Parts: sequence; structure tokens; C-alpha cells
Amino acid sequence: MITPKSTIQEGKAILGIEFGSTRIKAVLIDENNVPIAQGSHEWENQLIDGLWTYSIEAIWNGVQNCYADLRANVKEKYDVEIERLKSIGISAMMHGYMAFNDKEEILAPFRTWRNTNTGAAAAELSKLFNFNIPLRWSISHLYQAILNKEEHVKDITFLTTLAGYIHWQITGEKVLGIGDASGMLPIDSETKNYSKEMVNKFNSLIEPYGYNWTLEDILPKVLLAGENAGKLTEAGAHKLDISDHLQAGIPVCPPEGDAGTGMVATNAVRKRTGNVSAGTSSFSMIVLEKSLSRPYEMIDMVTTPDGSPVAMVHCNNCTSDLNAWVNLFKEYQQLLGIPVDMNEVFGKLYNHALEGDADCGGLIAYNYISGEPVTGLAEGRPLFVRSANDKFNLANFMRANLYASVGVLKIGNDILFNDEKVKVDRITGHGGLFKTKDVGQRVLAAAINSPISVMETAGEGGAWGIALLASYLVNNNDKESLADFLDNKVFSGNTGVEIAPTPEEVEGFNKYIKEYQACLPIEKEATKVKKG
Repeated sequence: MITPKSTIQEGKAILGIEFGSTRIKAVLIDENNVPIAQGSHEWENQLIDGLWTYSIEAIWNGVQNCYADLRANVKEKYDVEIERLKSIGISAMMHGYMAFNDKEEILAPFRTWRNTNTGAAAAELSKLFNFNIPLRWSISHLYQAILNKEEHVKDITFLTTLAGYIHWQITGEKVLGIGDASGMLPIDSETKNYSKEMVNKFNSLIEPYGYNWTLEDILPKVLLAGENAGKLTEAGAHKLDISDHLQAGIPVCPPEGDAGTGMVATNAVRKRTGNVSAGTSSFSMIVLEKSLSRPYEMIDMVTTPDGSPVAMVHCNNCTSDLNAWVNLFKEYQQLLGIPVDMNEVFGKLYNHALEGDADCGGLIAYNYISGEPVTGLAEGRPLFVRSANDKFNLANFMRANLYASVGVLKIGNDILFNDEKVKVDRITGHGGLFKTKDVGQRVLAAAINSPISVMETAGEGGAWGIALLASYLVNNNDKESLADFLDNKVFSGNTGVEIAPTPEEVEGFNKYIKEYQACLPIEKEATKVKKG
């Protein structure tokens, strides 16, 4: 009989590790792609010299602690040691800037996706390429460093993302999955590689600076899901497992970004499917049948891990301010001397929100802990706005804050569905917003006027998604496409629970968002007068 214990002992388990913004998570799956163990490590980015970063020490300390936590979980559950694995996958937050010299030394602190200091570079490149180049993309960071005349740029021999860096260090291979690569530089959907046209334009642009490298010299090689991306080296095994039980020689799948693993974890890689991730930040990914008619500043064009074009709406803010309000109610409960169960607090407040008016009674919330590029704000201030005549009650208050968590997402997706007439068959939600049954799902369905599915497995998130890509590398005996593999081998019979919006809810949200957009100057003014 095959058990999780025998799977681990026989070296048939598969490992996925994902570096999220606040947590590094490891998931071990069996040959049926079911999670059997997990480990995690909490971490936080640091603001150093005005830029968000994680140190190299924090990266390796984090992954080693995470792996040690996984080992401890396996030991506790099955009383065995992890020695061999069938395959491994590494994923991480997309974009950012990790530049290295020929001695493999990092040339500047890792600049994460959160940094918005690249405005001049992104604007110039977007115009040059006739393609929306967001602030957080690697090419924006590179060109901004050039514009700033940073000394280190001349010494670059390799530029990659966090996932690409970890993969390189554990395998020796300078490669990147196409989904993650599409957040560095635009991808040509025909060649499944960096756009040759844009590479050439960039090289011509920087020629006057006289660097001894061209863009193709320093970028990682692009790979599709299922392609060979190298094997775990002895040094790589030690970097993951400092107890030195883990053996070298394990195949490692192409490293991916968190957007790609989210698509995999929600079975949203097929054309006309999509997913919405809603946690600290939020993004939606819609897999397109054809390219958009023109570039849009608020829509990123990226790809699935197997190279299909994806329209991505990325919002910096989602649940942080909502959570802050819920914590206020927790404090009130503690003040009354009532024991606090946070699941109950969230459940009661969220469900009560559904009793509010569909348009929140005129109340508006802005959840801008940080800036929000989609609405054109470099900085943000959380705000609650109402007039004396609005219907101010708890249900409307909570509903307004729930609407705010997906409001910006709606603005971006309205372009896709209303202007570009994009068609979708299924959208799946995952992330913290959906933990309270039905509520976040109902709010999102009203926002984007589309049925939303939530699957139980989505709670496993991106670490499970990259483990599935590692499984696709070694268990795809039938040579299926990634979409077919997920349908047949992972999600067979699991379509999740679907909620469709009512016309009243859609109309109510539309009314809310109209006033939300009309009042954005209040938010803009607040950033000027209320110092952060």
C-alpha cells in the first residue's frame, strides 16, 4: 500500500518552495499531487536607503529555516527523514532586480517589486516599445539604474528574479520559467522567448553608454513548463538542507513567479480561464484568446507557465486596511472583556456586510496603505469618506471596506470585459479574502460581474502550484499539455463552489465605484497634506 511515509522513503515525493512577500512556504506532495507535509518561515522586507529589499542572508536563512520546518513536520507526522525527492520547484514574487557580476556577487541590494522609483524608466520604455512596461518590471529597474548613472551597471553579467537566483544557486543553471520571464521583459507569444524587437530597441537605446554587454548576454534563458531546467547540485542540496540529508541529482523544474504558480494552483492556465489572488495585494490573471487591441497602463501583459498570453491587473493594496478595521473591533471586544476568536470576528463582520445596501449606502473606503498605480497614485493614505446624509451603519461600513479591497481590481477588469470584450468561462478566487465562506467570493463576483469559483485546495497557494509544475516535469508520462495535465491529473472532478452575482449586486457595485472614482481627488489631496 502506498502511503505518504512510503512515498517519502522511496524518494517519490515532490517539493515546492515559494518565496512570498511575508512568508516562505514549502509543500511536499505525493504522486497524486496531494499535499502530505509543509513547512514555513515568516519574513519581512526592509526599507533601506528608500528601497524595499531582502538581504541575501535573509533569503538563505529563510529558505533553510523553512526547509528545516518541513523536515520537522515530516519527522513528526511520519517518523522518516527526507533524503531523496522525485523533483523540486522554486517560485517567488515576480519582477524586481537582482544583478550579479562575474564573481557571482550581487552588485546592489535586491530591489523588490514594491519599489516605485522607476517612473522615468518605465515611461520611456513603454513609449519606446509601444507596450505597457510597469514600474516593478526588471527592465524598468535596469534602465532606471542606467538613468541614475549607477556605477555597478557596467559590471553586470547576469540579471534575474528572486526565483531565478535561488534556482541558479541550487542547480548552476541561469534559466527562468516563461511566466516569471514575462515580468522581466515582454515575451513574443510566437517564439515563446523575449521579444527580439524590444531587445534590439533596448540595446540601441543604451548603446551610447558603452557597456560591454547587451541585454541577451545578461538575461536568463527562457524555458516552458515541463522543460529540463537542471538538477540539484551537491552545493545546492546543502544550501537547502543544512543537515545534509538531502541528496543531489534531483531534477528541478523551471523557476516561476507567484502569478504563474497562482494560475496553476487554481487550474487557470487554459484560454478563457482566469484567477484572482486577493491577500495583502491583489491581482487578476485572465488567459486571453488573442492580444489586446492596444496597450493599457493599468494592464500588464504576461504569460502562463506554458507561454499563453495573460492580461494581468495588479493592485498594491487589498486586505491590509480591511484587517486593520477588523482588529479595531477585536480591541473593542477585548475592552468589554469578551474572549476573542478571530475567525468568529471576521465571520460575523463579513457576513453582516452582506446585509448592507448594495451600494454601501453612499459610504466609500480607500484602502491605500501604499500607492496604487492603477489609479495613478504614487503614495497612499487609508481613508474613510462619507457625507452626513449617507446610510452610516455597521453593515454598510464593512461592505464599503470589502468593496474597497477589490475596487481597483474592478477598474482594471472593466477595461478587459467592457472595452476589449474579453470572454471567460471560469474565474477562480484564492487568497485570504476568500477564507470566510461565500463573502469575499460574492463581493468579487459583483465587482467584475462574473461567476467566481473557490476551491478548497486554493488555500495551499503558490507553493503547491510550483510543486505541481515540478510534478508536471517528471510525472507527465502521457505528454499532455499543462492545461490537460491539470484537468486530468490534479483537478479531476474538482471545479470548486461557484457563486454568481445578482443584477442588484452588480448595479450596487457599479454605483459605488462611480462615486469611488469621482472622489479620488480626496485621496490625492490626502497624500499631499497628511505626511506618511
